[in-house]
Amino acid sequence: MRPMQNSSRLQNVRYDLRGPLQHIAKQMEAEGHRILRMNLGDPAPFGLEAPESIVVDMIHHLRGAQGYSDSKGIFSARTAISQYYQTRGLMQVGVEDIFVGNGVSELISMTLQGFLESGDQVLIPSPDYPLWTASVMLSGGEAVHYACDEQNHWWPDMADVEAKITDRTRAIVIINPNNPTGAVYPRRVLEQFADLARRYDLVLFSDEIYEKILYEDAVHIHTASVAEDIPVLTFSGLSKAYRMPGYRAGWVAVTGPRSATAAYRESLELLASLRLCPNVPAQHAIQTSLGGYQSIDDLVKPGGRLREQRDLACRLLNGIPGVSCVPAAGAMYLFPRLDPELYPVANDEQFVINLLQEQKILVSHGTAFHWPTPDHFRFVILPAETDIRDAVSRIATFLASYRTKVHKTVGSAPADGAPAATQAE
Repeated sequence: MRPMQNSSRLQNVRYDLRGPLQHIAKQMEAEGHRILRMNLGDPAPFGLEAPESIVVDMIHHLRGAQGYSDSKGIFSARTAISQYYQTRGLMQVGVEDIFVGNGVSELISMTLQGFLESGDQVLIPSPDYPLWTASVMLSGGEAVHYACDEQNHWWPDMADVEAKITDRTRAIVIINPNNPTGAVYPRRVLEQFADLARRYDLVLFSDEIYEKILYEDAVHIHTASVAEDIPVLTFSGLSKAYRMPGYRAGWVAVTGPRSATAAYRESLELLASLRLCPNVPAQHAIQTSLGGYQSIDDLVKPGGRLREQRDLACRLLNGIPGVSCVPAAGAMYLFPRLDPELYPVANDEQFVINLLQEQKILVSHGTAFHWPTPDHFRFVILPAETDIRDAVSRIATFLASYRTKVHKTVGSAPADGAPAATQAE
């Protein structure tokens, strides 16, 4: 029998966050090692659980959630989402503008499949959440990455954004707050995106899943609020702020001129019907979540767990020689930089594999987020303070050893992300 072959559409698709590193970590755990996982964006393993009132309400509705729902989602959930956006100033968002999905991840794929033709280009931030790049490519498009400026709060370099626009560009992706940098964009940045969309006839895809996880004086502004005359797709859900990623409850709101979005809305309704419906039990958590007490506020305020862990992790990482870390204004991550003079890393994936094997700690390498140079890694702030202290201590120990080996091998080029001495171990 002829061997099954991979689809050519997968040729350049990567999702390194669940790639070789995960397999190595699982093998080490099977051998009895305890791995400190500073790579997970899932609150549940770290004791950050969904509010009890939401869980109870979902359980209460289970008996009535056994059948299919409307393909776009149950009416009460879409009404709650619509009303939420209206209270935030987006008065044009109605119930029929909302599509509920099995998490934002499903909706990213679905909305791009309904939009892109082969060869269409989509501008995506660098660093990005890599599902965006993968989904563009699986939909037949081409992902083009625009730079975000570490020296300017990790905000987008708008000159670079405009320079990347061609006659094949169809859309711009905005991730705000950003994963992995934690950047939160001010109104003037969003207005610049809207201006580019107007001038070049582009659609804006705004990933706002971390919109409620904000620190200090950071304020989240919906992209659609500064672009009412432009087609905007706004993505959000319950996974992060309400700590229930396993329930798979996300949504996308389609806004902009009806004349410009009518045909596209029909394509989304078709695609929504093809997947039959979103997870019905989880949809019953949406109304309670959006309308109830916002417990995330307690976690991000001064003294709150996430705020304190962000401050601690940032301070400790900045205390390591040759490591610099911009404080996150939102989300759950830090994206520290390794000084290439002290740490001449050639392959950052191999670098974090070495860190995993030597120190039993798992972080995500920066190039997995389509950052162009091997000098960053993502560090999750969800684990408890004791684990953060332990993790940074192990990183510091590893980097001190790395610097020593670099010093001993001066004049020889590092291979596979580490000095030759490290590779031989």
